[in-house]
Order: sequence, then structure tokens, then C-alpha cells
Amino acid sequence: MTEQQFRAQLAQRAFSAPVRVQRDPNTRLAHHAHPFEAMALIVAGDITITTAAGAVTYTAGEVFHLPANEAHEEAFGPQGVVYLAGRKAP
Repeated sequence: MTEQQFRAQLAQRAFSAPVRVQRDPNTRLAHHAHPFEAMALIVAGDITITTAAGAVTYTAGEVFHLPANEAHEEAFGPQGVVYLAGRKAP
């Protein structure tokens, strides 16, 4: 997906304008949840999201979606990750 397509999809679904997030290589965020729904487009690098359903790795051009309050972990690959994230209040 392109950035333009992603931005259009966020607007269509009433998400906030995306913010750019960058995470360092080979780091992680421990088990947590967000009080908002999130969608993110991977711009560079990769991220592995682990939920109760299992682990999925996303790379450049792919989009991940997390419902509000879904517990998860985030692990960032050897190049780290850069993504654009939109949020939507439940």
C-alpha cells in the first residue's frame, strides 16, 4: 500500500492523521494495550506484533491494525522500523 492510499483509508475510516514513529533496531515493547484503535503503514524495516492469536511480522508497504485495548507485544527488526500510525477513539 502506498502512503497516499493509507492516508485516504484512514480518513475514510475516521482515524486521526498519521504520525511518524521510529523504533530502534532489535528492541521491543513489552506486553501492553492502547485505549484507542490503531492502524499503521510500515515505511521501512519490520515489526512483529504478538497478540493472543500469535505473532505476525509486517514489512514495508504492509498495514497492521490493532483494536482498542488489545494486549500485544512489539518487536523491531535488525533495521528497526519506521511507520505511520493513525488512531481512533473507541
